[in-house]
Amino acid sequence: MFRGSFKPYVSPRDPCPPILVKTFVLPPQIFTNFQQPGLPQFSPEEALLHGSLWPAFVDGFFREEGIS
Repeated sequence: MFRGSFKPYVSPRDPCPPILVKTFVLPPQIFTNFQQPGLPQFSPEEALLHGSLWPAFVDGFFREEGIS
């Protein structure tokens, strides 16, 4: 999982209070160009719970949260 951050531009005339640093998380499957052979796999029951057959592609967020 890649975590990044950036500092948005804040205008002197901005009516909103400044947010100094914004953070974001990118899921691991964005950085995978191909499926590597020999990746460990979940059992079918665990795969349904996690939403992926491969533990390397589980990002830790739930779809109910609207993040993943």
